[in-house]
Amino acid sequence: MRKIVCVHGLTEEQANKVRQAAPDFELVFGKEKELWLPHLKDAEVLVGWDSAAADEVLQPDSKLRWVQNWGAGVDRFPLDRLAAAGVDLTTASGVHAYPIAETVFAMMLSLTRKLHASIRFQLQKKWENPGSLGEIHEKTIGIIGVGAIGEEVARLAKAFRMTVLGLRRSGEPSAWVDRMYGAGGLAEVLGESDFVVVTVPSTDETRHMFGREQFAQMKCSAVFINIGRGATTDTEALIEALRRGEIGGAGLDVFEEEPLPDSSPLWEMDNVIMTPHNSGATVHYHERAFDIFMQNLQDYIKGRKPSLNRVDYARQY
Repeated sequence: MRKIVCVHGLTEEQANKVRQAAPDFELVFGKEKELWLPHLKDAEVLVGWDSAAADEVLQPDSKLRWVQNWGAGVDRFPLDRLAAAGVDLTTASGVHAYPIAETVFAMMLSLTRKLHASIRFQLQKKWENPGSLGEIHEKTIGIIGVGAIGEEVARLAKAFRMTVLGLRRSGEPSAWVDRMYGAGGLAEVLGESDFVVVTVPSTDETRHMFGREQFAQMKCSAVFINIGRGATTDTEALIEALRRGEIGGAGLDVFEEEPLPDSSPLWEMDNVIMTPHNSGATVHYHERAFDIFMQNLQDYIKGRKPSLNRVDYARQY
């Protein structure tokens, strides 16, 4: 019998929806590896990913035809091997838009209103003014990578009457972006923005997309926020820019090395807010990811390629 193997837990209701949609398939699922590991070699559809999966599902006699990633990023997937095996890969892109956009604004507001400094004073029981406070209203925000997350950030920015600049490969306009640029417009966006929000994935093309040259192009008061992937940013160049006052601050959810080493100067910088790569976390995550999987499953059982969030192996996302 054909098999769908899910390396995540499902509710009984969700499991029944899968069985009803794909009655010709056996469904195997569970958080415990022992439940699904013996079934990987027979999996035609794999939902989620585990480091133990690659060797099992990419053997010459593998039945695997489609992988539905439970997350949006695919930088840790063996893309070349999946492509060579003719396996379709889809992601849960879009599931993170609300929580990540909220994290972006939490960081922007905290750094501008210096809430992070006040919290540190609170822990020390100090009644102390953190200094001059700014506003994000009517400032300019530059969104590097206007996908689902970037669109939501842009939409929320309009509530603060911000000017929104966007950059994406196609240069295609967006309803919430005042000016959209193609890849060649990065320097202009950086030079005009009070806040730079990075949402791009990690690919060969985007590695160290932000380094000394790019930080030098930014305003000395600008805030750099990275909720995309750590590899897009040269960490040493960022630290240097923060130390020299070339930029005003940073909000970071992703890092080149995770967990961030204890020795990193970023831990002790007053103009930096960090979160442990959890900006996309939300109590609604699994239900939204499941809905995306079910939409793709409808395509698959009808003999079509899963259409939602298909990864382009040439572009690596």
